[in-house]
Amino acid sequence: MNTASDARLEALLLHAEIDAFNTDYAEKLDRQDLLAWVECFAEDGFYVVISRENFERNQPVGLIYCEGRGMIADRAFALLKTAMFGPRYLRHMISNLSVASQPDGSVQARANFMVIEVLTDRPEPRVLQVGEYRDVFVRVDRALKLKERRCIYDNLLIPTALCIPV
Repeated sequence: MNTASDARLEALLLHAEIDAFNTDYAEKLDRQDLLAWVECFAEDGFYVVISRENFERNQPVGLIYCEGRGMIADRAFALLKTAMFGPRYLRHMISNLSVASQPDGSVQARANFMVIEVLTDRPEPRVLQVGEYRDVFVRVDRALKLKERRCIYDNLLIPTALCIPV
């Protein structure tokens, strides 16, 4: 095998690995297993859910803002132990993944997301959010972890009850 085909094969394998990571990530959120969700992040991971307007203006204010896995775990704990909301089903759809390896060994990725909610007392689903992930992945003990996940949502209005991770 030549160097060019080796590089293409590595790129395909990395793309498949991140796609599998995102599938697992969505599954954890859909079943509302927030403790498992926390483990998707590196110790120094960064997580923000931010409007496109704030992101494009370089204003850091977001609906959710967590620096470090400790803050992410606190957020998960608070949702599990203190939040009260009616029973619901969530579906996280992730698509259109693009991946780029970086010289420092990290991986930048971008993907679209959509979160759909079905309340058990209402027949129709509703779209909660649409937007894109802008990610930086690192390897921790050979496993991919999120060093950064920026969830940039396109919605002009967000339901007031949206406190769940995206």
